[in-house]
Amino acid sequence: MVVCLGSSSHQPWASPIPTLSKCTTAEHVNQLHARIITTGFIKNPSFTTRLVLSFISSPHEPLVEFARYVFFKHHAFCHPHDDPFLWNSVIRSHSNGGDPRRALVLLRLMLENGVCLDAYTFSLAMKACGKVGLIREGMQVCGLLWKMNFGSDVFLQNCLIGLFVRCGCVELARQVFDRMPDRDIVSYNSMIGGYVKYGAVERARELFDGMEERNLITWNSMIGGYVRWEEGLGFAWSLFVKMLEKDLVSWNTMIGGCVKHGRVEDARKLFDEMPEKDMVSWVTMIDGYAKSGDVLAARRLFDEMPRRDVISCNSMMAGYVQNGYCVEALKIFHDMKRAANVFPDDTTLLIVLTAFAQLGHVEDGVVIHHYLMKKGYSLNGKLGVALIDMYSKCGSIENAVSVFENVEQKCVDHWNALIGGLAIHGMGEMAFDFLMEMGRVSVIPDDITFIGVLSACRHAGMLKEGMICFEIMQKVYKLEPKVQHYGCMVDLLSRAGHVEEARKLIEEMPVEPNDVIWKALLSACQIYENFSIGKPIAQQLTQLYSCSPSSYVLLSNIYASLGMWDNVKRVRTEMKERHLKKIPGCSWIELGGTVHQFSVQDRTHPHVTEIYSLLSSL
Repeated sequence: MVVCLGSSSHQPWASPIPTLSKCTTAEHVNQLHARIITTGFIKNPSFTTRLVLSFISSPHEPLVEFARYVFFKHHAFCHPHDDPFLWNSVIRSHSNGGDPRRALVLLRLMLENGVCLDAYTFSLAMKACGKVGLIREGMQVCGLLWKMNFGSDVFLQNCLIGLFVRCGCVELARQVFDRMPDRDIVSYNSMIGGYVKYGAVERARELFDGMEERNLITWNSMIGGYVRWEEGLGFAWSLFVKMLEKDLVSWNTMIGGCVKHGRVEDARKLFDEMPEKDMVSWVTMIDGYAKSGDVLAARRLFDEMPRRDVISCNSMMAGYVQNGYCVEALKIFHDMKRAANVFPDDTTLLIVLTAFAQLGHVEDGVVIHHYLMKKGYSLNGKLGVALIDMYSKCGSIENAVSVFENVEQKCVDHWNALIGGLAIHGMGEMAFDFLMEMGRVSVIPDDITFIGVLSACRHAGMLKEGMICFEIMQKVYKLEPKVQHYGCMVDLLSRAGHVEEARKLIEEMPVEPNDVIWKALLSACQIYENFSIGKPIAQQLTQLYSCSPSSYVLLSNIYASLGMWDNVKRVRTEMKERHLKKIPGCSWIELGGTVHQFSVQDRTHPHVTEIYSLLSSL
């Protein structure tokens, strides 16, 4: 590598070093370091200054580390300390990087070595504190700021407001704001943004109304605050209409608010009126249509896009999967693989695994698994969870356990995915054992964990273990049971024939029982012929959930068990009048990579004649 030392300058940072821009790797850095030592350039302050400034803001970590090394070795303690420019550059690399706390270490070194501090130094220190929530250290920086007579600087006071807002101390930010002798539009925008961030939209509006001058950031912040809640959408709309100038953020915020609250048609009107659209505009509308169930409209919009990227493809795929069109989602995935300018990312693979799980395509899931291993993907995050879930739902518990055991850093989601898979297949003992194992390895279960274990105990008829699990949840982990947990317990007690205990648990529930819980108890009443409890529940269900055919069927069965045939006829007639039909049960089986579905009295399968012929011969 050839490095040429250019002409000297009083401001060496003014001219870049062309050859240094070619460095990207640690190997390049080592070659450069050896070269500048042998040529003596390492002793030239002008050159090393240019080197530090060229490398310190690089996206390549080896270059940043080398810049810091050169700075501390040849500048930090070797030159006059009147100008903090280089120090600020190094501090900025930390405050904008992955370890903001190091910025405060450098600030301390500057103070200890008598280096002059300027306003930019303080702003970087406060940014570092805000980034990682160091409120105590931020207060210390604030005190130092006043001690060194920087306290009245509007720029630094705005930085202080930003620090307190990022740390969640909005009232402290407001105190700084109120004490400012002079405020600019940044002061107001920072305070309004803080109020909006933490849901105090009305207080933000008070400041907004008191402003003499507003810019796009001000208007967009207020609109963004109002669209968070449905009642505020009208206020957001009125502000949007009053805006003399709108940018993409303004339009996209309003469209996103309409979509969030189910007003997709209003969102579409705004979308059509936009003078300019970006990728966010298209994706928001596609996502809105998909969530409202209008997949065809989402697809039409997707096809109209002038350009597609991985985010728009992921949005359309997710919409398909959410609405049960998994095959169509996979078609987009295959199109992405063939495209030259769109490459699948982690989110794409998560959606694909979810589609395979719903379709039961375990063989295709294995292909994705091998792809992940070949490309070196980590399974410590969501991809590992999705793999476990896919194998579990496809019936391949052994593979699910294998993936789980090979995950190096398991989080509670990995445990939940496996326990949920065991619950689906009625493996109650294994699910309960995994719950106990979580305690031994100090992984704290959450409410989803206990839903999985209780469901597993319910399917396996493990009443004792279920009761223990329910008690551990409340007494050991201090989790308040939700309606799903009570539903599992009611079903568990009901299946075991403890109908009276199940009814008592429902009465003692602090939350309102849903129809699923009542139906679980009602089914047990029918099985164990406890009609004194079951009959009034069934009558209540038909009144509360008049559109649910299962409630009518259960009531009809209870009347039939009691020989009350006139009542059976009345219930069945009422079902016909309300056009309620019992949804037939169905089963799936995978054969040769194809999933076959069968339901009661189903004759739609292409090989139905051969199937029924074989069944009749058994």
